[in-house]
Amino acid sequence: MAGTGPDPLHPTASPRARAEQFIWLTARVLEQRRFAYHFLQGGADGVETALAAYLNEDGGYGHALEPDLRGPVSQPLHTVHALRVLDSIGRCGGLRLERVGRYLTEVSTDEGALPAIHPAQRGYPTAPFIPISDDPPGELLTTGPVVGLLHRNRVWHAWLFRATDFCWAAVEGLEDSHPYEIEAAVAFLDGVPDRSRAEAVADRLGRLVRERRWAVLDPERFEDYPVADGYAPGEHHFPYDFARTPGSLARRWFTDEELERSLTHLERAQEEDGGWPISWRRWAPGTALEARPMVTIEALRTLQAYGRGIG
Repeated sequence: MAGTGPDPLHPTASPRARAEQFIWLTARVLEQRRFAYHFLQGGADGVETALAAYLNEDGGYGHALEPDLRGPVSQPLHTVHALRVLDSIGRCGGLRLERVGRYLTEVSTDEGALPAIHPAQRGYPTAPFIPISDDPPGELLTTGPVVGLLHRNRVWHAWLFRATDFCWAAVEGLEDSHPYEIEAAVAFLDGVPDRSRAEAVADRLGRLVRERRWAVLDPERFEDYPVADGYAPGEHHFPYDFARTPGSLARRWFTDEELERSLTHLERAQEEDGGWPISWRRWAPGTALEARPMVTIEALRTLQAYGRGIG
């Protein structure tokens, strides 16, 4: 009988129960399938089928998989997200990666790296804070996560060799950076096979993050942590943004107390509708609506990885 069960949006309901209602109410099919896989014992096949709707004939992914890039064309940022999804369900390998490898090779720069935005995006709606260039350089922002994922999944493709060299040069020379690029560097370092070299670079990056105050270590004192140039007001980053799991090299950058404070802040950020907010600039109603379920799933996964009770 309708209305007789507990209210999933009641403040005493578990974070997972509140998030579930938000997902069913607002999410795309892909995020519904991902939520079911991670938190409701759903199968991986449904996730992969939903993801395949974004796959193009060139082996890349498009169709606004990353909501801030609209239109059908394949883009490196879409493909980064697709690989993260496949990795999260244990499907990052086989023929899927052969096809993706051809796309990565086709769109790479002369140095073997991925640009942030391929010029094919021109003419389609794009977030105003994402510049489109006719001759874009290779970027650690896109190349690092892909290389790290492929190495961690023991996927070998000819594209990897030069791309790995590019990432090593980029992370070892990193000085003038910003939080999203540091996250990409961590994604590379967490997956690359040379662990001693990765640990040495990660230690240096951790010192850089703390010196530049790119991670909010005390959520009660936001004024002590400047927002990076070009970011939206309030677009702060926290220890859990850099260290998504306890096994990440970035976990060593923060004390137990600093990490616990940030996780408590993440728990409290869940909004009344059950979802988590986005921190970056909102430029169109639909993009924010599509992004919030993605952020909500990642918030729950992070809390779960650190043993926080989500219900």
